[in-house]
Amino acid sequence: MLVDCHSHVWAYPGHLSDEFVNEANARSRGHKLDLDIPPEKHLQAMSGVDKVIVFGLRAHHSGLRVPNEYIATYAASHPEKVIGFGAIDPAVDPIDETLDEIVRLKLRGVKLGPIYQNIHPTDPRMMTVYQFCQAHRLPIMIHQGTTFVRTGPLKYALPILLEDVVVEFPELKMIIAHLGHPWIADTLVLIRKHPHLYSDISALHYRPWQFYNALIMAKEYGVLDKLLFGSDYPFTTPEAQIDGLRNINHFAEGNNLPRLDGEEIERLIYSPTLTCLGLENA
Repeated sequence: MLVDCHSHVWAYPGHLSDEFVNEANARSRGHKLDLDIPPEKHLQAMSGVDKVIVFGLRAHHSGLRVPNEYIATYAASHPEKVIGFGAIDPAVDPIDETLDEIVRLKLRGVKLGPIYQNIHPTDPRMMTVYQFCQAHRLPIMIHQGTTFVRTGPLKYALPILLEDVVVEFPELKMIIAHLGHPWIADTLVLIRKHPHLYSDISALHYRPWQFYNALIMAKEYGVLDKLLFGSDYPFTTPEAQIDGLRNINHFAEGNNLPRLDGEEIERLIYSPTLTCLGLENA
């Protein structure tokens, strides 16, 4: 089964600030991004996958305010394919009320982004979210890595900051987005140590040298099986991510650089995401 574990739905204008969109386009490698992604456009883009995890983000500091109802309505309209994750901004949102809303709306996980939300990942408000998610068996997708947002504090983005979290909440299932780039080595050693901590490989293929080195390092650390397939749509697509994976060895052509074999590449594409996250019945 092909599962995209990392994709976004939101409306622009409405859910994103002009400043966020302008900053995204300023760092989009020369092409203008279409960041108005209503459900019908998202569903069409996901035609090639069997299941897709979709979320917005709530980060008032960075200009993202996607209502959880928006995600829940989309997921409920396509339950055979779409798995909705809720979002909470622990720096601003009423925590108990928002977490109860996520459960009431039957969303299956939670999206966090400390660098976007201007909050330390071990802030007591964040710890309340982790505790709730562990108790309710809600997996977390956490953006613990860099971003283009100018006001996003890098000091809150280091993947190593999550170690205190996973030690305190050992049954919490959590995905570090984008291999925590550029701190990829830190992410790999973290997911090697902690059984319920994973990472996705979304939105890395357009930095092919970094992507190649990251996957070879993951192989050397023995954690390829803890990497989950994702696209980060609309910033890229599942098809582009698959192409990037299947062409990962071009750096090794004609030399003695290490390679991924074909079976390893296909396992990364068809990663057992739902089993890893406890979402087999989603």
